[in-house]
Amino acid sequence: MPANFGPPLAMEITSALFPTSPTLANVSAKASELIHGSSVLGFITNSVIVALAVLGIVFWFSKKATTNMSLIPHKAQNLFEFVIEFLYGRVAGIVGEKQAPMAFPLLGTLFIYILVSNWFGLIPGVGTIGFGEATGPYMISEVHAPLLRPPTADLNATLALALSAFLVWFYLTIKEMGVWGFIMHTFGPKGGLKGFMGMVVGLVFLFVGVIEIVSIVLRPMTLSIRLYGNIFAGESVLHTLGALLDNAGFPWSFIGAVAIPFPFYFMELLVGLLQAIVFTLLCSVYIQLSTTHDEHPEGEHH
Repeated sequence: MPANFGPPLAMEITSALFPTSPTLANVSAKASELIHGSSVLGFITNSVIVALAVLGIVFWFSKKATTNMSLIPHKAQNLFEFVIEFLYGRVAGIVGEKQAPMAFPLLGTLFIYILVSNWFGLIPGVGTIGFGEATGPYMISEVHAPLLRPPTADLNATLALALSAFLVWFYLTIKEMGVWGFIMHTFGPKGGLKGFMGMVVGLVFLFVGVIEIVSIVLRPMTLSIRLYGNIFAGESVLHTLGALLDNAGFPWSFIGAVAIPFPFYFMELLVGLLQAIVFTLLCSVYIQLSTTHDEHPEGEHH
């Protein structure tokens, strides 16, 4: 257990089924280590456990859907093909048919993984089953360290996803444009003007190119913080709403923990979907912007 929680801590597991079971009113912005003090396994946090579970779910379903495929698809194959074909069509419509076969494996995987991770955090018990100070057998007053935490509510995970997208963006850009082509695409003047006006326009686009480089460098951070902030905020809202009647006593505390946050779960389902779409859409747009050749006036190169 993290040292700042301090003794005495009872390693008691609680669930929302118990009348006095707590909600996590103050959600920690930091993932909790499950094996505290270990130099080898210290990286195992509650968000890592859920990340592995999400990967297992995605791998299991993709394996199930692609086993014994036939012209008349079974239910899993039919759903899997629909999702992949729909996503591929959207990605190809943004990055183009040339880049789509190379960009889609990452972009499709990012969308599915982020969506499942976001929705996994809405499963009852995720964030509310954990460790804290004991108040009775199998009961604690407040969860200090939940056993499960959605990976997209951990900035480490969202930053890793954004860096992965950035590396693929960089590879596709250099592969399509080349190093010099990327430099000219970023800093080179557009419009084909000559003389004095060409110099003025060139200086303007040089300044614009510097801003573009700063924007490119900041993209992994903005992508990761946007996803993390929305999921963490939704998690905090649900836990805060569930704790509004904690001091009202049974059965009102139990009813409040279930009834008050219930409508907001539908909103969080929509937020989880929208954030997966936004993350994937922005990555697609970044690839499209940097792999599109500038249009030159006909005959300019003669």
